[in-house]
Amino acid sequence: MFFITLGILVLIAGFAINTPALTFSRYSRPAKVVGVILMVLGFLTSSIRQIDAGQVGVISLFGNVSDRTLSSGLNFVNPLATITEFNLQTQNYTMSASHGEGQKEGDDAIRVLTADGLEVVIDLTVLYRVVAADAPKIYSQIGTDYTDKVVRPITRTRIRDNAVYYDAVALYSTRRDEFQARIYKTIEADFQKRGLMLEQLLIRNIDLPASVKKSIESKINAEQDAQKMQFVLQKEKQEAERKRVEAQGIADYQKILSTGLSDKQLQYEQIKAQRELAASPNAKIVIMGGRGNVPLILNEK
Repeated sequence: MFFITLGILVLIAGFAINTPALTFSRYSRPAKVVGVILMVLGFLTSSIRQIDAGQVGVISLFGNVSDRTLSSGLNFVNPLATITEFNLQTQNYTMSASHGEGQKEGDDAIRVLTADGLEVVIDLTVLYRVVAADAPKIYSQIGTDYTDKVVRPITRTRIRDNAVYYDAVALYSTRRDEFQARIYKTIEADFQKRGLMLEQLLIRNIDLPASVKKSIESKINAEQDAQKMQFVLQKEKQEAERKRVEAQGIADYQKILSTGLSDKQLQYEQIKAQRELAASPNAKIVIMGGRGNVPLILNEK
């Protein structure tokens, strides 16, 4: 538009000085030529618009938004039209209690009331993107600040609406995935109506009240103590079973000895033991009781 405006001014100046009485009237014709050249150059440069990768252009002319969008690359448009670019890449919006992590300064976490009347603090990240075909509708109905007008309020509202169906402890542990899937469906439907696509919903953290945390910790400690006691009892049972088996084995052994050994076998074992003692290099005198209480004396010397 700069060259068009400049060309018009130069062209008007050329017609204005086209008076023979003026000493510089001879510049009238060159001024007209320069003005026309600048206008043509301005129209050409204004008609070519470059759209960057991952963007889409929305055309508006005198307040009228066109349904046609401009894709990435060079596009020829009306030089008087206004082009507004929308980002088609994945965008994220984080609501966190930690300072510096979310889009809003300070504590921006979502505080909800659960079914048991407790307040739970939820940190959340929303991954979404603009649907290219719906960019003109977003521009005409919402504007370019769709994050603050659509993404943030819808997400916070739907989370509060669905959290009332869950207890605080269930929301924190056993039914967390179910809760995430439920709010994903409701938020996805609302986004689609407004030209946005929900890609993923990430529950970063669920912070329970201090009293509930203490109760959970006490319960976990009690369960750990119970598991430890079960382990000890199981170990004691195994040790008792081992001793019982050992005692049974000893009893069976003694029973076999008492019923299986004869007098001749015992006499043979006695003689065998005496021979081994007599052959020992350390034994000098061996005195053993013989059969019929007759002592047997062996002396190496």
